[in-house]
Amino acid sequence: MTTDQGFVADCRARLAFDLLAHTWNAVVLWTLRGGPARPGELRERIGGISPKVLTETLRRLRFDGLVERRAYAGSPPRVEYTLTELGRTLLEPIEAFGVWAFEHGDDVMAAREQAEEAGHSRG
Repeated sequence: MTTDQGFVADCRARLAFDLLAHTWNAVVLWTLRGGPARPGELRERIGGISPKVLTETLRRLRFDGLVERRAYAGSPPRVEYTLTELGRTLLEPIEAFGVWAFEHGDDVMAAREQAEEAGHSRG
């Protein structure tokens, strides 16, 4: 990241943050780290994601070149999703965010509780 661009609209750092800003992107990518999975398997592993939201997330990740969709003929036909090489490059940053959350999540939750007790809102 260059220091002269900040986070202007065409900055690549902003692109990366936008990729991770979508609620389910990182969760789906992390879930696919173990190999290909069918949509039902993904929903089961993730929990709390609706079929519609999963479909939208997978489409967005495919559009960005992070996930590949493979359709197999048969009865019934089946579809699997897998990480692309580009998608695999995001696993390390996602893991780093997870480590940070594990180490500092209690601090963030305590700060939120303190703010709520003081009558501050999130906005």
